[in-house]
Amino acid sequence: MIAEVIRSGFTESRHRGSAVALDAEGRVVLRAGEVTAPMFPRSSNKPMQAAAMLGCGLDLDGKLLALAAASHSGEPFHIAGVREILASAGLSEQALQCPPDLPIDEAAQRQVLRDGGQPERVYMNCSGKHAAMLATCVAAGWPTASYRDPDQPLQREIRRTVEKLAGEPVAAVGVDGCGAPIFAVSLTGLAKAFRALVLAGPSSPKRKVADAMRAHPDWTSGTTRAERALMEAVPGLLVKSGAEGVQAFALADGRAAAFKMEDGAHRAVPAVAVALLRMLGVDGADGVERVRGAGGSERVAGAERVRGADRAERGGGAERMRGADRAERVARAERMRGADAAGGAGGAIQAFGDGQPDLAALDRIANIPVHGGGEVVGQIRAALPART
Repeated sequence: MIAEVIRSGFTESRHRGSAVALDAEGRVVLRAGEVTAPMFPRSSNKPMQAAAMLGCGLDLDGKLLALAAASHSGEPFHIAGVREILASAGLSEQALQCPPDLPIDEAAQRQVLRDGGQPERVYMNCSGKHAAMLATCVAAGWPTASYRDPDQPLQREIRRTVEKLAGEPVAAVGVDGCGAPIFAVSLTGLAKAFRALVLAGPSSPKRKVADAMRAHPDWTSGTTRAERALMEAVPGLLVKSGAEGVQAFALADGRAAAFKMEDGAHRAVPAVAVALLRMLGVDGADGVERVRGAGGSERVAGAERVRGADRAERGGGAERMRGADRAERVARAERMRGADAAGGAGGAIQAFGDGQPDLAALDRIANIPVHGGGEVVGQIRAALPART
């Protein structure tokens, strides 16, 4: 078990899963469940895919490179960016082979429907990756119609890059939800890959992807997404979620983690991510708060800082993408963009990585309320084993 749902002080549900964490030297410091068996990282593979595309001649940087590695929300700036990538390669939306969809972002989806729109390929959350794959094929002189074919030169290079970064062979090849090939590696390999991305040389394709994503987290996910909030709360953090309850991250010094919910549910992912970050010491202490569970086993409760009467107050604070928090995040993003304009994406990340984590923001991200009768009556919280 790596997460649980508490309602009115009673454990209502449990999420089983697997998780692995690496210290700055790359040593395994936490292992829960099966972390060496192959699994599909889903969209957590996107930073590796983008790095491979740069190596094949893709000419993108900054926001558009972040979009190439994105599971975007379909907000207007995302859609404009996808169209810009396609236009730079002399292509239109008709070249996209991802399935038609509506934007993930609720406001953007409502606007599309109000305008009489319908599902389109460009709205699909993987369209940035697909546009970049097409642009890579154009740059390399490869056929675009077969860009999703696992035997196409582009996909063969992506596979080699995944294997090199993960330090292990791809165990299986499947079809992702967007129709592109997905390559199976272990959770340990996925964590090692993210570690390699942030530790790569500044001018390398791997580091360029990591820096672009960290400098522009709204382009990698969306303005109301937990991934954006995490990257803005923790200086130098690279994070990417995938379908079926997968997430991987790495800190600027190489500390990294990856986890997957066994049932594929996503609802506890932010809480588990924050618990792993605290376990790795992102808050400057040992990062772990332990509580005694049934049978005397010790579990990491992550950001579970407050209990009892304060729970309701924390639940109210879990409107974590709204109001003053949103204004604070937008202001921080503007500061990051200003630093990027002044010194380039790599410089912006270096300065951002040297800052202090926003511990209050981490608490808000981790605090996932459970409601009953219109009130907060519990929470979804991480329940990881103790650090090894």
